[in-house]
Amino acid sequence: MSDDFIALGPGKVDLLQSINKVGSISEAARQGQISYRRAWDMVNAMNHCFKKPLVESVTGGKGGGGAALTPLGKKVIEIYRDMEKKASQSIQEEWKFLKKQLK
Repeated sequence: MSDDFIALGPGKVDLLQSINKVGSISEAARQGQISYRRAWDMVNAMNHCFKKPLVESVTGGKGGGGAALTPLGKKVIEIYRDMEKKASQSIQEEWKFLKKQLK
């Protein structure tokens, strides 16, 4: 957390991945079934919290503008997904026990 913003979480990383794939905040919002305003607020919060921006606007020409991830934005996705994988692996024993207790 930085100031009053939550810097990163699974929804924000999903949004970053979608922006990286489609090159647009608005299209990433549509695909993620969130409002453009919500997506823009999420991008703004991430860019505010990190020392360098994760998403940059791409100036539009005839075809319009868009958005692209910075190298840091791409690295943040990679690190976050690796952290998720490690966390999941570390709880496998406990998860197996809980699954055995289910009806």
